[in-house]
Amino acid sequence: MTTHQDAAVPPPGCPAHAPEGSPFGDESIGPGGAVRMHSPRFQRDPAELYRALRREHGPVAPILLDNDVPAWLVLGYREVHYVTSNSELFARDSRRWHAWDDIPADWPLLPYVVHTPSVLFTEGAEHQRRAGAITEVLSAVDLFELRADSERVADELVDGFSGSGRAELMVDYASQVPLRVVAGLFGLDRAAIFDLERDMAASLDDGPGAIDAYMRIHATMTGLVERGRERPGPDVASRMLAHPAGLADEEIVQDMISIIAAGQQPTSNWIGNTLRLMLTDDRFAVTLSGGRRSVSQALNEVLWADTPTQNFVGRWAARDTLLAGRKIRKGDCLVLGLAAANTDPEVQPDFGAGSVGNQAHLSFSHGEHRCPVPAPEMAEVIARAAVEVLLDRLPDVVLSVPTRELEWRPSIWMRGPSALPVDFTAT
Repeated sequence: MTTHQDAAVPPPGCPAHAPEGSPFGDESIGPGGAVRMHSPRFQRDPAELYRALRREHGPVAPILLDNDVPAWLVLGYREVHYVTSNSELFARDSRRWHAWDDIPADWPLLPYVVHTPSVLFTEGAEHQRRAGAITEVLSAVDLFELRADSERVADELVDGFSGSGRAELMVDYASQVPLRVVAGLFGLDRAAIFDLERDMAASLDDGPGAIDAYMRIHATMTGLVERGRERPGPDVASRMLAHPAGLADEEIVQDMISIIAAGQQPTSNWIGNTLRLMLTDDRFAVTLSGGRRSVSQALNEVLWADTPTQNFVGRWAARDTLLAGRKIRKGDCLVLGLAAANTDPEVQPDFGAGSVGNQAHLSFSHGEHRCPVPAPEMAEVIARAAVEVLLDRLPDVVLSVPTRELEWRPSIWMRGPSALPVDFTAT
């Protein structure tokens, strides 16, 4: 059987080899000049690494995932658009991967790639059935009620720290608003929400506890399905059980995990990245206390410049093909470089010139496997409410540390501040 090492890493002499004086550093370079995505340098400054990869390799670059597992990173906007538009050629069923024999049982990225009965890995008519059910269930959510729920949750959270004159906005606020709002759609109680928040964060990190955290989330969703069957209500599980698609219990569990994962962590980082931008960039500081257009512009600019989901694994080639001059072999793994594509110099808008309404970013992916139609709008409702409530309630909020001391979470998959400590006038 052809190994992934043979398939995904160029042989010696290939132009993809990193030349002497490579900008990546010795610790970041693996066999064939492939760059280790999990290296500390990549996590410290991914934007510079994307630029260096583009200079060295073009729009499709050889990379190494954890344990030096080879893959391709699709960097170019047009190339990501092409891959996501051709789901028969670049498919989602990870069982196509030819590297499974080389993947250890404790591989930290298993929750991203191991095949499950989730809508994420379905194809063709089955994907249409499953994705259609999710779209219809989410479409039943009233956006005006969602906005009101988001404002209520945001106000409750601000009430909790407004009297102290200081807060850490990622822990105390940005991570809490989307979780509590989405958990409300699932009918979760307060205690379950806190456990779910811990497990969602752990499952999306690259640490050794990711798999255990995922299994706890699975158990929580299974309990919701059982409750929905015994005591149907307006919650997501009950609506999915009643949907005419006739989803099996495990299908519902897996799809609810996908919904809540997409609704919490990316939205949390969208809020955090937007607040970070507005608290550090003078273009937004002048209208910080209530500038609605500034909030809208900041939310959109973040999706281009600091999108919450940096990279997404992945697609698997259904047959041998060429992509930007690269020979992609059947079974190769492709990582969608959403952040790199959004910052592709050939397409990135100039926000300084007034590109406020340009929403052609790929932050929600593209094609039939993009986020379900209602999901981005729901996420924007939650994120906008969170940012606006905070700035309305705390109009003089400022960072309590110099901007240079702010750090990003050490993840190549998600983009968000490690912390956002702020001061304000206590109320």
